[in-house]
Amino acid sequence: MKSTDIRVIPGIISIAIILFLWFIVEPPQGVSANAWHLLALFVGTVVAIIGKAMPIGAIAVLAITLVALTGVTNDKPSDAIKDALSGFSNSLIWLIGIAIIISRGLAKTGLGNRIGYYFISLFGRKTLGIGYALALSELVIAPVTPSNTARGGGIIHPIMKSIASSFGSSPEEGTSRKIGHYLALVNYHTNPITSAMFITATAPNPLIVKLIADATGADISITWGTWALAALLPGLLCIALMPLIIYAVYPPEIKRTPDASIYAKDKLADMGPMSYAEKIMVSVFGLLLVLWAGVPAMIFGASFAVDTTAVAFLGLSILLISGVLSWEDVLKEKAAWDTVVWFSALVMMATFLNKLGLVTWFSGVVESNIAQLGVGWMVSVIILVVVYFYAHYFFASTTAHITAMFAAFFAAGIALGAPPLYLGLLLAGASSLMMSLTHYATGTSPIIFGSGYVSMEHWWIMGFIMSVVNLTIWGVVGGLWWKVLGFW
Repeated sequence: MKSTDIRVIPGIISIAIILFLWFIVEPPQGVSANAWHLLALFVGTVVAIIGKAMPIGAIAVLAITLVALTGVTNDKPSDAIKDALSGFSNSLIWLIGIAIIISRGLAKTGLGNRIGYYFISLFGRKTLGIGYALALSELVIAPVTPSNTARGGGIIHPIMKSIASSFGSSPEEGTSRKIGHYLALVNYHTNPITSAMFITATAPNPLIVKLIADATGADISITWGTWALAALLPGLLCIALMPLIIYAVYPPEIKRTPDASIYAKDKLADMGPMSYAEKIMVSVFGLLLVLWAGVPAMIFGASFAVDTTAVAFLGLSILLISGVLSWEDVLKEKAAWDTVVWFSALVMMATFLNKLGLVTWFSGVVESNIAQLGVGWMVSVIILVVVYFYAHYFFASTTAHITAMFAAFFAAGIALGAPPLYLGLLLAGASSLMMSLTHYATGTSPIIFGSGYVSMEHWWIMGFIMSVVNLTIWGVVGGLWWKVLGFW
């Protein structure tokens, strides 16, 4: 690890917070010493992640070590280390890790670029059409790209930049407003929406599934198909409105772009017909979606249901056997192995905070304060979701935000009378949609913001506007849709 990977001041702040909570602050009534000490380690870990004291994987290793050495989960050293490593046994963590490896094939085979240029060739005669083409391209690949950063920043953003450059729109020449400013905003604001639409569209989503199951005693176990069906209508509506809203707020100078369609067709011609590797990738994607959606179980009965993580391993196995991906490719996919490590640490800490009663205590505090207002569960949910959502102004990581706040707010909402599945789906959507707010909200934002097409002022204004639109759609349209589906 390079010395530049370590930021001393955030590290010192993190350590100081742990020591302060551990030794100075007495546990509140009803909270055990072990639960309070684990909270100290957890808060310190979250602060270190927010402050980027070290790479998140390194922070996770330190967290696992401290949990094992301090014995906050178990007084027996042999059992403490088992507890500290227990997150690695969570199948949802491996689902995301394996799906990230599978998505490597999008870049290696060029299929991601082909999809992008194909949609632009269809809709690219107007600037608004290019916006929809970028949004649809990301929507198509979202179910199998758990890294929203890789999807929006690594696959779609280079295509967006190449289109903007072909029209002479660049930050360096002061011509961003020609077309690049608009396309960059569409490029970014597609990312939170697609992330909210599938369990496998961003890494923290499986954590949400687990937190909901833990809070309800496994009475609510959200499947891949349930999540996708629930998010289908609000997600598509958000995608349909988003390019139009951005167009109305920040209209591009260039409105008609017949050359974009020609440019995309030329790019497709240069790529030639689909290669063997691309055809295998398409087949694997189709297989994954069919099995994740539970189609065999729908047709032949529950005995034909296949575990979601096992399906991901099947997809990777096919890519390895066919030679589309090599074992070297698997080993080189650092993001996947990094995610498995930090995700395991956070899931472990969140699990034991719940087991030790800390989440129940904190949710009780939140619930009692809202209950004093004397409002019904609908207003209570609005308060909870709005506070949860806009607290993301203070976070640079959706994972840290979700780990810190989701379980307590979900439990508080249930205590206030909210239908559990309605509340869970609404908070789950908010957990991705809140990425829209700032230029540091998630890994995708600094990539697109850093390209220079959009000023910070415009970024924050558009982010707030889209946050209101998206959250309203998810709460109102989504809520009615879930009612029709019988989810509450």
